[in-house]
Amino acid sequence: MSTANYKMALRFNNIAYPVRYSFSSGWRTTLLLLRTSTHGDEIQTLDFLHFNLKTSLIIIHGDDCLTRLGFHKIKILGLDLYSKGVFHIWLNLAHKMSKSYANLFEIANGNFSAVEEPERKRLPRAKTVPGIISELDDDQSGSVSSDVPSSFMSDRLIIVANQLPVKATRETDDNGGYFWNFTWDENSLYLHIKDGLPAEMEVIYVGSIRADVDPSEQDDVSQTLLDRFKCVPIFIPPALLENYYHGFCKRHLWPIFHYMLPLSESHGGRFDRSLWEAYVTANVMFAQKVSEVVNPYEDYVWIHDYHLMVLPTFLRRRYNKLRIGFFLHSPFPSSEIYRTLAMREEILKSLLNADLIGFHTFDYARHFLACCSRMLGLEYQSKRGYIGLEYYGRTIGIKIMPSGIHMGQMESVLMETDKRTRVGELKREFEGKTVLLGVDDTDVFKGVNMKVLAMEQMLRSHPIWLGSAVLVQILNPARGKGRDVEEVEAEIRASCERINEELGRPEYKPIVLIDRPVSLTERAAYYTISEAAIVTAVRDGMNLTPYEYVVCRHGIPGSDESNSPQKSMLVVSEFIGCSPSLSGAIRTNPWNVHATAEAMCEAIWTSETEKRMRHEKHYRYISSHDVGYWSRSFFQELEITCSDHFRRRCWGMGLSFGFRVLALDPKFRKLTTETIIDAYENAQNRAILLDYDGTVIPQTSINKNPSNEVISIINKLCNDPKNMVFVISGRAKDSLGKWFAPCQKLGLGAEHGYFIRWDADKEWETLGQSHDFGWILMAEPVMELYTETTDGSYIERKESALVWHHQHADPGFGMSQAKELLEHLESVLANEPVVVKSGQYIVEVKQQGVSKGLVAEKIFASMAENGKRADFVLCIGDDRSDEDMFVTIGNAINNGVILNDDSVFACTVGQKPSKAEYYLDDSLEVITMLETLVDISSDSEDRSFS
Repeated sequence: MSTANYKMALRFNNIAYPVRYSFSSGWRTTLLLLRTSTHGDEIQTLDFLHFNLKTSLIIIHGDDCLTRLGFHKIKILGLDLYSKGVFHIWLNLAHKMSKSYANLFEIANGNFSAVEEPERKRLPRAKTVPGIISELDDDQSGSVSSDVPSSFMSDRLIIVANQLPVKATRETDDNGGYFWNFTWDENSLYLHIKDGLPAEMEVIYVGSIRADVDPSEQDDVSQTLLDRFKCVPIFIPPALLENYYHGFCKRHLWPIFHYMLPLSESHGGRFDRSLWEAYVTANVMFAQKVSEVVNPYEDYVWIHDYHLMVLPTFLRRRYNKLRIGFFLHSPFPSSEIYRTLAMREEILKSLLNADLIGFHTFDYARHFLACCSRMLGLEYQSKRGYIGLEYYGRTIGIKIMPSGIHMGQMESVLMETDKRTRVGELKREFEGKTVLLGVDDTDVFKGVNMKVLAMEQMLRSHPIWLGSAVLVQILNPARGKGRDVEEVEAEIRASCERINEELGRPEYKPIVLIDRPVSLTERAAYYTISEAAIVTAVRDGMNLTPYEYVVCRHGIPGSDESNSPQKSMLVVSEFIGCSPSLSGAIRTNPWNVHATAEAMCEAIWTSETEKRMRHEKHYRYISSHDVGYWSRSFFQELEITCSDHFRRRCWGMGLSFGFRVLALDPKFRKLTTETIIDAYENAQNRAILLDYDGTVIPQTSINKNPSNEVISIINKLCNDPKNMVFVISGRAKDSLGKWFAPCQKLGLGAEHGYFIRWDADKEWETLGQSHDFGWILMAEPVMELYTETTDGSYIERKESALVWHHQHADPGFGMSQAKELLEHLESVLANEPVVVKSGQYIVEVKQQGVSKGLVAEKIFASMAENGKRADFVLCIGDDRSDEDMFVTIGNAINNGVILNDDSVFACTVGQKPSKAEYYLDDSLEVITMLETLVDISSDSEDRSFS
């Protein structure tokens, strides 16, 4: 394998940054994204990503670059990576590539539309230092995408959201000119995140700005926002914004996340790939802005909401060890709904590139975990309140934490003179009336019309309230646009007019509709005079209206200036995020108008004492779980989740949205022939221990019989007098004995070590301590019960064990039944000498003290007794049961049973956390490795004859 070193210049703003890279012409090298400059011989590297491929993939623009790297001049580079049928890629290059990084990134990830942006100054990056190529020392070489420590020593939090928490207005000065005026948006949740963070932590905001800024002004606006507000604005072109926000976000993600399926063109709309491309392009723009300010070794990045769900992938591509959190502020739908999304796996895998994913409720988190299980085969683990997903060696935390309101802001509003004045006005306006309040956006999911109809139903069912009960409905302007919004608004108006006409009087309107922007101060006044707040959204992420209402009804503790009655009632939909937190609220199904009407009546009729008790309960929770508590809790969890980031070794793998980071222990490495050859050749007494399913044959293979190739390789290994070869499996002894009958010198361990046979001429021995199998009569009926009720499951009966399989059952139901069965069996067999364990799609009952580790211990002890202590050990397995062998090997080294610990190779199949120090990717690599050992044995035999 030949290796050449190249020296290149990475250019930003016409400044050269020194870079070295190595290009290997053999297998398992790297993926390079290169582009030649338009003039001269200089190569510009735009990205350098480590991949574990079978050969090199090189994406190049420019014929001269191909020549310098030793390739023929070609326009389209297509590589057939067959390598025994493992991999095959065809990659077509676009004829023209833009000079922008975003365009090349897009072409490499699916040929998405390029972003056309005017040239302008960029914010300096903290992690790069201008220099001259000749100044580069050899030990500084690394990839462009590697994380380079910067001069910043303190942690920062970069908050990335669709919109900055800033208001922008264009105003006129005294000379008739125009200038931009910027102020904080006090109503933005993101602004108050810093209240829960350490005082010394710097917070930087990255997001778009809600204003149309001319390209000629964008540099100045950017500098102003950075200097005064620590905000980094993103100026999304209007056409792109239309397709990104109003298109993919509002027409695809928002409806599906709120359980509205695109059943027809007029109802939700069909999937439009151009909108998806706009969504990806916008996320790339956010990634570029974050990259301009991020320090990957010191900073945390907290991404917010469904607008930026693929951003974690673009950031993770550049910085393997960047600490990334993501919080979804909308509902996450059930797997049946989410799976209708065209780009479902792309979004799911992108989210898994974050380190911590937050949700408002357990329901939303449960739906996300179900999607990961059904679509990606990932199972979560819950321990001491912590939920984690294992994904290629990384543990992705799942945080369930409803957000809160800013108590200081609400209390300051309550003390305002304008608020108290407005309260007096409203009390006079609604004197003698019982006010029920609704505050909602104009949105198809807010259920406003059903609330209005429920009010009508209450007045008709309980006419005692006619003339005294009033529903005040504040209708905030719509955030989106389209025919659905117009239809909803028209429907609400029509219902209000009809009800007021039928049930109203000259001095009495049952429904008061306020369809104008209402300030927080005026809204607080309405909260204060309302007897109950009604929220009937059919689906909503969190909805903080009940929180605001309770705080305004409570007033300022120890002060009576806020004119608050300190009692409240809530009627809330069971489908909103805040519902689980408000245990004293009257929960209702908004689709049932009659039930909602009765709930509204109950809220009015409830006794004063009961109202105060419920109010106190809600206020204690809301005041202690404010936005600062929420942000502090999430950030602390993010710190814990990322605590071992810089200790682990990371590699980027995969193309397009299949990109993920493999994170492994620093000692965990690939087992190569170069690593093992010398130890194997020099050893005199070798022990080779092999698992069967998933190791010698693929786990997914339908035909479980060993191939002729496998039989031949094992026979040749066994024929080497220096080798002791064992296949140790969970399979029954009859199956193993039949399959490996041609291998006369092969040792076998069956049923996870309960039976052992030293070679074909020996009888099977029993390693189990007990021969009492009376427990089978107790366990088998229980398993049969679950088999009958779980379609696709079956029981495997062994001499020493019973195994219940559910790999062919529905994934969710099978996993649920497995947990139930595990608990049931543990209860039934509590006093029996057995172990009940769950594994990959199985629940197994077996004798105590039986494990593959026991077989390994027996083999090493036998070799030592015969004066042939093992000086070479190769142990390969893929399952949880094989970890027992790896532990036994470690103990044998410590006890001196194995001579040379440098010649011990405990190897797992697949790149995953393990007690083994080595790994091979799949069973094909296992066979290739064994073939190499066979060749060495054959060469040694030939030399001995010669």
